[in-house]
Amino acid sequence: MTLPTYNQPQISVSEQIRLLKSEGLEFSDENRAQHILENISLFRMKSYLMPFRKSGSRTFKPGANFDDAYSLYKFDSELRKMICSEMEKIEISIRTQLSLIMGDEAGIYWFEDEANFRDANRHAGLLTNLEAELRRSDDDAIVDFQRRYSNAFPPSWMTFEVSSFGTLSMMYRWLNAGHARRKVARFYGLTDTVMESWLHSIVYVRNICAHHSRLWNRRLSINALVPRRTHLPFVNIPADTKRVYYIMSILLYFLQAVNPQNTFAARFKSMLAKYPNVNVSAMGFPCDWQDEVLWQ
Repeated sequence: MTLPTYNQPQISVSEQIRLLKSEGLEFSDENRAQHILENISLFRMKSYLMPFRKSGSRTFKPGANFDDAYSLYKFDSELRKMICSEMEKIEISIRTQLSLIMGDEAGIYWFEDEANFRDANRHAGLLTNLEAELRRSDDDAIVDFQRRYSNAFPPSWMTFEVSSFGTLSMMYRWLNAGHARRKVARFYGLTDTVMESWLHSIVYVRNICAHHSRLWNRRLSINALVPRRTHLPFVNIPADTKRVYYIMSILLYFLQAVNPQNTFAARFKSMLAKYPNVNVSAMGFPCDWQDEVLWQ
């Protein structure tokens, strides 16, 4: 079957507002809405307007207001920023533990040695990624090392400071099964299979945040493993582990080891107080989530 060609003309922001009004959306201040839609495309805003539409219909629910959708947009933006700030702490910790443990186990250039990895082709691809990341870096320590030494790479503690979280996650994933891989996971109270899965999920969510994409009520395409047991407190497993509640609980779990005095849960609750109309059940939060030790 031949697919049709899309060729709908672009419409102006004023026409966008008229269209939304014809579908039943209310505007408290059209000038303000005009300014917002001149800086945030309607295509991006559509995801935040969707909860205010009637199910299966192009029309909006009675009383639906553009300001409510924009408030949801701002909540999602703040949520992504808060999550990214915590991911940074976790990422830096994992860089450090991987370098320390593998450096003791297999030397400071362990990541260059194919024998430390389960798949030679994957390992070659990871080294290619690291080479590209090093070329892009203008870090003073990297530049000075390359000027002074002939090594293809700086030692792991230096190289991994400029690697992406995705490369770091894949380095862990393809490490040989064994003592060192398990030791990294044990630092966070996990098995190595759960550690691998959770790292992969965190990288996926980090990429969503980096591209400023909708997160708050998204159903994630990657499903983080459910652990049989953990050495640190975790949550009762929710009905849907592809919602943001589960990944936020995973971040909180890591923070117990990385930053035990963290205020992540408290800040999230303050954010909800600031945006009282946010439906947390759409984020996968169970009704008793505040009773969970991890979230208290």
